[in-house]
Amino acid sequence: MDDRDLRELELLAVARLYGLDARSRSATERPAAPPPAPGPPAPAEPARDEAPVGAARRKGPEGAPAPAIEGIERMDWDTLRNAARECRRCGLCEQRKQAVFGVGDESASWLFVGEGPGAEEDEKGEPFVGQAGKLLDSMLGAVGLQRGREVYIANVVKCRPPGNRVPAPEEAMACAGFLDRQVDLIRPRLIVALGRTAAIRLTGAEASLASLRGRVHAYRGIPLVITYHPAYLLRNLPDKSKAWEDLLFARRTLAAAGT
Repeated sequence: MDDRDLRELELLAVARLYGLDARSRSATERPAAPPPAPGPPAPAEPARDEAPVGAARRKGPEGAPAPAIEGIERMDWDTLRNAARECRRCGLCEQRKQAVFGVGDESASWLFVGEGPGAEEDEKGEPFVGQAGKLLDSMLGAVGLQRGREVYIANVVKCRPPGNRVPAPEEAMACAGFLDRQVDLIRPRLIVALGRTAAIRLTGAEASLASLRGRVHAYRGIPLVITYHPAYLLRNLPDKSKAWEDLLFARRTLAAAGT
């Protein structure tokens, strides 16, 4: 057994500790209790990663570039952050409490890209701070990473879509320049797309997540790996093992890029 095999076994043990292996579930992530007796129906929150192919998706920046943001290619972090905070390029600005720009190491090796902020993120101004954020932190910890160290976390759009719906194509296009400039400033060694919205945005492919996983794509010349959105994993516990496979694949991809 070589060093790589030992490291894989070590990481598997950590994954089970965090509940990322399908055979291990944390107490806080067990299936929900049976619903109460029927009452007046409440508006359903859209389930991320489950929108049908072709629904409210943009074709991808490589095939349909976002409208230019004047001078964005010269913006530093502070200028870019302020531009996002003041942005009124689409209707999402009308209901936001604040723009959720991104968080982490600004020279990180790993860039994780999600869909868009939810209610808690809109309140606190940081991506992935709710239950999905806790699971993402566990996923990072399972592969020896930590939020804020060697990791940057961003989203396809910087403002919360009402009802946590999937961002519309024009909203993703309006925000594309901000994410692209973040990529250029960070210069990560690897990008991980979390969920179909981010995967389709970064690959430009209207395809299922299953067909995009397990392969190395590229975005702006940087290796890109696809996996599930943590919010989806909270509802579909067996797929945690697949997400774990994706994380190991991402580590191997990063190691190969380093050689």
